Amino acid sequence: MLKDYRRVRVTGAALYLIPVETRIPLKLGREALTTVICARVKLNVVDTNGNKATGWGEVPLNVSWCWGSSLGITERMAALEDLCRVLAEEWSQFIGVGHPLEVGWEFQEKELPGILADYNTNKRPGQEPIPWLGALLCNAPFDIALHDAYGILLQRPIYELYGPDNLRRDLSFFMEPAADSGVSFKGVYPSQFFLPNRSEQLRVWHLVSGADLLDFGDISVGTVRDRYPTVLGDWIRNDGLKCLKIKLRGNNSAWDYDRIVQVGRVGIEQGANWLCTDFNGNASSTEYVNAILDRLRDYHPRIFGMLLHIEQPFEPDLEKKPVDVHQVSWRKPLFLDEGAHDWRRIRRARQLGWTGVTVKTVRSQTTAILNACWARAHGMPIMVSDLSNPMLAMISHLLLASNFHTLMGVEATSMQFYPDASIPEAKVHPGVYNRRYGMVDVSSVRGPGMGYRIHEIERHLPDPDICCGDISK
Repeated sequence: MLKDYRRVRVTGAALYLIPVETRIPLKLGREALTTVICARVKLNVVDTNGNKATGWGEVPLNVSWCWGSSLGITERMAALEDLCRVLAEEWSQFIGVGHPLEVGWEFQEKELPGILADYNTNKRPGQEPIPWLGALLCNAPFDIALHDAYGILLQRPIYELYGPDNLRRDLSFFMEPAADSGVSFKGVYPSQFFLPNRSEQLRVWHLVSGADLLDFGDISVGTVRDRYPTVLGDWIRNDGLKCLKIKLRGNNSAWDYDRIVQVGRVGIEQGANWLCTDFNGNASSTEYVNAILDRLRDYHPRIFGMLLHIEQPFEPDLEKKPVDVHQVSWRKPLFLDEGAHDWRRIRRARQLGWTGVTVKTVRSQTTAILNACWARAHGMPIMVSDLSNPMLAMISHLLLASNFHTLMGVEATSMQFYPDASIPEAKVHPGVYNRRYGMVDVSSVRGPGMGYRIHEIERHLPDPDICCGDISK
């Protein structure tokens, strides 16, 4: 008996650009963000029987993460916003039909490269082009909204719809295994990599950015003093934190080493158990990282033992700058982040010695699902990290982590940098936006699609920046 697969296509898209001011600077590498634009997308779909549904997706356009450059943040942000407008038009005209994993994959593989190339050639002639990671980030809210709409159409949670009952194609259609792995994706579906029952509570990672204060001796004139914690020790006590992620510079080994030691000492004093470091691709060589790790091992063995993994120390473009990293990953698990564009990059990373992968919904729900499945099939642990996702962006992010087995919990940091941005959503999902006992709680996220419960959230949106196709404001 042939299955009646529900196949959908997009009929319209609306884009909302929501500015969010940070309460303290979010320092990533050499830059500090004080304002972030969140791209929220409303997407309409129709199935082959004429049934219609609307879905929502959202990501913060964190330009420092996706586009390292000497260009100003304002100029790069404006380009990303403009590309989002172009994508709204392209998605509303896209004729792809199928399951959202199929449609999202087809758009990203076959349409998005040409759209980006055309944009860079015709709208940024002679200027620095938007990189591929920037295009993935701009595309992500449309893709997330597509998955949400599909669940709304079928009136089921989206993570119940990634198996053979809903997908015509198995994972072998989307990707290939490593040649030396013995892995096969024939007859294998994403649902087979999900937890039998999603995790309702997740251990949370707190971000210690380069500008964050570690103790009261760091407080100076102009330091923000509000109802939220000010220094790291207060954060640990207030939120019951056990896991600290340390942003490093990658170009100053003495500063990086001292920062790990200082954060580690505060963590030990206040009861945190685990650390990880994130170089954001700025470390110059394996020797740079190894020297820091070996010095920690020899002089601060407890802090060295607290280091659970190292995230993206090196240049993310593994094709242009392949670096054998086995000597680093022998010391500590090494996770690919900015370089994890798709399964092909992860396969190459595995060859070079990377041991794990960071997956993010801000590369799209489709990419996050496929990357996580490829990694887990090859025995690579995964972590789910964010871009300080607020509002709806936090929900799709936490859902990803709650349905996969991660190395340890999930990164959730918007509470640090713009906690008031999510007040309307927090009234419906208090455990999602408040960290307690070192955990976040997703038990309120339920119902069809992403489980936003969008109609219960009293969020007053600005007028849409652009509406395309069959969609209303």
